[in-house]
Amino acid sequence: MNDQLPHHYREIIRGVGEDPDREGLLDTPARAAKAMQYLCHGYQTSLEEVVNGALFASDNDEMVIVKDVELYSLCEHHLLPFIGKAHVAYIPTGKVLGLSKVARIVDMYARRLQIQENLTRQIAEAVQQVTNAAGVAVVIEAKHMCMMMRGVEKQNSVMSTSVMLGAFRDSYNTRHEFLQLIGRSH
Repeated sequence: MNDQLPHHYREIIRGVGEDPDREGLLDTPARAAKAMQYLCHGYQTSLEEVVNGALFASDNDEMVIVKDVELYSLCEHHLLPFIGKAHVAYIPTGKVLGLSKVARIVDMYARRLQIQENLTRQIAEAVQQVTNAAGVAVVIEAKHMCMMMRGVEKQNSVMSTSVMLGAFRDSYNTRHEFLQLIGRSH
């Protein structure tokens, strides 16, 4: 752990008007520093480490979808969480990715200071890079604590972002099938 991180949290506690030497707060700087490092562990991971060779030959050229992948990230503007789900699809061209690897790719990019729009693109481009798919689609739906706990304080708002690459961008029918399968098309 960065030795300075607990010190900085101690100063933040003092800065908001609390006493960091109060019994309930004595160990908080170290715990907060450890939590922040965990929440940002995506910086210590590479795409190659995450995939770890889990690409398998396949004749399948039909859409592969992984729905409802939980994601937890921190908004880079306020350092507050945003929490939601990612839906990831790709059309294989000779190789399929191990199922858990899609979730690990989502997690690797989510565990960085982020904005949802960039997170969506990073996941799509990573899946494209790894699989060389004919197309990749990613939809993320998330609730942002920076909007729910502060600012406009809107409790039920959900932000949706999507990135469509290759066949998902070029073909209305492919895109429509994906959106229908994840329940986002009426």
